[in-house]
Amino acid sequence: MADFEKKRIVVAMSGGVDSSVSAALLKEQGHEVIGVSLQLYERTEAAQPGGRTCCSLNDVMDAARVAKRLGIPFQVIDLRQRFKELVIDDFIAEYRVGRTPNPCARCNDRIKFGILLDMAASLGADTLATGHYARIEKDADGNYQLLKGLDPGKDQTYFLFGMKKEQLARTIFPVGTMEKPQVRELAERFNLPVARKRESQEICFIPDNDYVRFLEENGISAAPGDIVDVRGKKLGSHRGIHHFTVGQRRGLGIASKKPLYVTGLDQEHSRVVAGPREDLYRSGLVAAECTWTNQVISGVFQGSCSIRYRQQPVPCSAWLTDDGHLQVNFEEKQYGVTPGQAVVLYDGDRVVGGGWIEA
Repeated sequence: MADFEKKRIVVAMSGGVDSSVSAALLKEQGHEVIGVSLQLYERTEAAQPGGRTCCSLNDVMDAARVAKRLGIPFQVIDLRQRFKELVIDDFIAEYRVGRTPNPCARCNDRIKFGILLDMAASLGADTLATGHYARIEKDADGNYQLLKGLDPGKDQTYFLFGMKKEQLARTIFPVGTMEKPQVRELAERFNLPVARKRESQEICFIPDNDYVRFLEENGISAAPGDIVDVRGKKLGSHRGIHHFTVGQRRGLGIASKKPLYVTGLDQEHSRVVAGPREDLYRSGLVAAECTWTNQVISGVFQGSCSIRYRQQPVPCSAWLTDDGHLQVNFEEKQYGVTPGQAVVLYDGDRVVGGGWIEA
C-alpha cells in the first residue's frame, strides 16, 4: 500500500475476512478507523450458518464482532431504499429486456464508491477503505490509476471499472497488494473471529440463488415462447426468457445429438436462440454507458479487455463510434459475450475504463 499520512478512515466492513483484515491493518498502522456496515435489502432473518451470501444479518453481526475485537467505533447505515432504486430495480429492468445484469458492479459504482464515499465525509473522514483486491497508485503526472490486484485469482478490478480519478484519490485497498493466503494468515494473527469464514458467492439479495423466483415475485411474468436455432427453426418451447442467459446449457429441455447452448435472447419476439458451443464465439461487441478512469480513449486503443469476472484479459482494439458507443474487436473470437455484462479495458495492469455490453 502506498505511503500516506495517518488520518481518519471509514472502512466498509462486510463481515468477511478481507474487509476485516483491512480494518485491522489500518488500525495497526495508527489510523483512526471507523467501521461501517451497510443494510442494503429487506432481510430480517440471519443467513444459514456457513452460507455463501454477503450483507446478511449474520454478516453485519460478524462485522460488529470484528470492530469490537479491534476496539473501533462501528455503525450500520440503512441504504435499503437507495439500494432498491439503484441496484435491485436495475437488476429487474435488465432481465425484463433480455439482458443479464451485473449487480455487484452496479453496487460498487452507485452505492459503495458513490453514496458511501460521500457519506464518509459526513463522518469527518476523507478516505474510504474496502477489502477489494485492487491497487491504487499515483502516476508521474499526479493522476490516480486503478491497477489489478497482485493476486491474479482474486483481482476485482472488473467490478470497479466505473471508479473515476476523483474517487480513487479518496479510496484505499489495504489488501490489494496481497494474496488470499496472506490475508487469511493476517486474520489469524489479529485473532479475528472471521479468520476462517468462507467467501460470499451468491448475489446478496437472492440468498437462495433462485433468480427466476425472485424475478417473478418482482413483477416479471412468464411469457411463453419458442426456442429456435440461428435460422429461426423451432427446436422447442420455453416458459419465459428470464429463465435463460447467454451461454446457458442446462434447462433447455431439447433432445439433441450435440449439446446446445443459449446463444441469444430475443425479447421482442419472446424467443430463445440455441445452438452448438461454436455459435457462442464472437469477434467483437458494442458497449454503452462508458466510464473512464482518467481520460477518454482517442483514436484506436490497443490493449486488452475482460468480458466477465476472472477472465484473463484478451488482446483487443477499441474505439468510440460517432454515436458515443464503444466498439471492441477481439484479436481472437471470444466465447459468451453477454449483453448486460461489463467490458473492461486494460493497458497492462492499468484499468482504462469500460462500459456495458449492448450487442
